[in-house]
Amino acid sequence: MNLGLASSVLAFAPLFALTACATTPTHVVDQDGTVRLLNVDKDGRAVLGHDVVAFWTDSKPVQGSARFQSRFRGATYVFASAEHKRAFDAEPAKYEPQFGGYCGYAASIDKLSPISPEFWEILDGRLVLQHNQKAWDLWHEDVTGNLVKADANWPGLVERNAIRGKRLVNLDPLGVAAGGHDPVAYVIAGKAVPGSAAIEAVYNGAKYHFASKENKDTFEREPRRWEPAFGGYCAWAVTLEKVVPTDGTVFEVVDGRLLLQRTEDAKRKFDAAPQANLGVADRNWPQLVTEKGR
Repeated sequence: MNLGLASSVLAFAPLFALTACATTPTHVVDQDGTVRLLNVDKDGRAVLGHDVVAFWTDSKPVQGSARFQSRFRGATYVFASAEHKRAFDAEPAKYEPQFGGYCGYAASIDKLSPISPEFWEILDGRLVLQHNQKAWDLWHEDVTGNLVKADANWPGLVERNAIRGKRLVNLDPLGVAAGGHDPVAYVIAGKAVPGSAAIEAVYNGAKYHFASKENKDTFEREPRRWEPAFGGYCAWAVTLEKVVPTDGTVFEVVDGRLLLQRTEDAKRKFDAAPQANLGVADRNWPQLVTEKGR
């Protein structure tokens, strides 16, 4: 397969469509003064638990085993064999995925997207992963140019999305915020609208799903404006110095900020004095992050 990088393309992914897979929240690690933006699962594993060495040796994605694991630059890597672990330990920088394990094409257009291990290739000795078939196709319209763009954009993506210190975000088991509801639709449509896993953005430790590409684009232009306050936890509970999950169906917008509530009763209590309660919640939140964040 000639992609314009003949000698540097050592392997390529099979070209077939995949359903959305379980991808992961943003994870940022400070190590030796360097801030790193890593795409890892809830257990801190890179590449959805796949053996990164196998991309070189087996020319396909292979699930790793917890029996063989190593830590490098804040992420846990698991391997299919002790031999692969030894190879990684000898040259970890060679095998780690590029762009923190996020989608290469998304980085080339200055965005973050999760990945599917089925869409991968080795370019100039670098493991590059893609989100899905569409990302794969768009990337390969200009592999050389897109790699240059991704490299140029990556430092800015880290700076904008890095979570320094602890974070406390209400996510479902797949790392999705707001119960999968479209964060922009709360304001634009005035109601909780389920988003689609096919229209996804990653920001500040969470994945967000959208009902339309337009809403996704709106969110990505100003994500801090649209993300739920208090990590998407119940705003009323925060006033009581508690952290209580929400499912994204009960909400309100106060001073332009999206607040999610656990129940209608919690919303009524908050609305008895919305400005005062918002102030209390703002004062309580930093301590809750310190005590309960990761």
